[in-house]
Amino acid sequence: MIDDWKIRPLGEICDVLDNKRKPITKKNRIEGDIPYYGATGILSYVEDFLFDEQLVLLGEDGAKWESGANSAFIISGKTWVNNHAHVLRPIRTILDDNWLTYNLNHQNLLPYVSGMTVPKLNQGNMRTISVPIPPLPEQKRIVAKLDQAFEAIDQAKANVEHNLQNGKDLFQSQLNEVFSQNVESWAEMSLEELSVDLITKGATPTTYGFPFVDKGIPFLRSECVSGKGFNPKGIRYISDEAHEMMKRSVVKQGDILISITGNIGRVTRYPTEMDSGNINQHIARVRILKSTADVDFVVYQIQSDVIQSHYQSIYNGAAYPLLSLKQIRETKVFIPNAEKQKQLVNLLNSLKVETVNLESGYQGELDALAELKISILQKAFKGEL
Repeated sequence: MIDDWKIRPLGEICDVLDNKRKPITKKNRIEGDIPYYGATGILSYVEDFLFDEQLVLLGEDGAKWESGANSAFIISGKTWVNNHAHVLRPIRTILDDNWLTYNLNHQNLLPYVSGMTVPKLNQGNMRTISVPIPPLPEQKRIVAKLDQAFEAIDQAKANVEHNLQNGKDLFQSQLNEVFSQNVESWAEMSLEELSVDLITKGATPTTYGFPFVDKGIPFLRSECVSGKGFNPKGIRYISDEAHEMMKRSVVKQGDILISITGNIGRVTRYPTEMDSGNINQHIARVRILKSTADVDFVVYQIQSDVIQSHYQSIYNGAAYPLLSLKQIRETKVFIPNAEKQKQLVNLLNSLKVETVNLESGYQGELDALAELKISILQKAFKGEL
């Protein structure tokens, strides 16, 4: 760091206005046009204000404080702030608001956070946060460069995210096209009619006194059924004894898994390379009679907007969507002959590979842009920009 830069604690370079903030319970808020701020941003709008100036807020609790989490942000004009955000007025003869905000968001503030159950950046710790202080003109010069660089990076990021979404939409569009044309000539069957075994769901083994173990039989939770296929990160493990007790919810290679709570309708197949496992009560298991239908063909059809829209129109529960096993069993699919199924599965598999490759490339670009931001900030606060 450059010699004429100083390191000062936050409490010495800002006026802390926490004593002026005031929470308003939701039932007592009178709607208006004044922003009502909490730890992470605007919560609602109220009719009165506590502050009428530019200030910097820093999350006290209910925020994230690791580097890049954007726990600090600038507010201006008439505002109301509750007690979950520290209110800071930089001493502007030595400190620029934007310099402070950039620095706090770049820093990893977790070492200043206390509390395990309810993490909190209390005021005492907040005041000790170290901030580099170059001469004020240098702060403004560097902030101008950061603004310019980040505007370009944010525009690039928006373009990449747009392209990423286009790639996803392309696959879904092709999927929908496959299952919206000429299906009238295919055999219409329910999932129950296609199944070689009872369509069922699982349970949580701890309910029966069986704890999870470090190694054992794979136990699948709803996280395993993602929008992109099977996700092994959601797996936990149960004992052989628990597995034996939960025979009804055993899953085998090639079984179709459908999420029936929360994000309903997500669907995947149980990987062929995995041993038998069990599912919890948030997943329905469908075991297809393979001489009648190709498993991948059925999975793709359930992913199509026709069935997904159907599920969204019939689920139970307002706050927490739920599909019943009856609704899963009655789900109608259209089945052409084996040759046609194979042809369409090959087509969709090929398109899916291309889509995954596109997504991987775009995600790599997003990661590179995020790393570029970090690199620029590191140089900025070492005086190397």
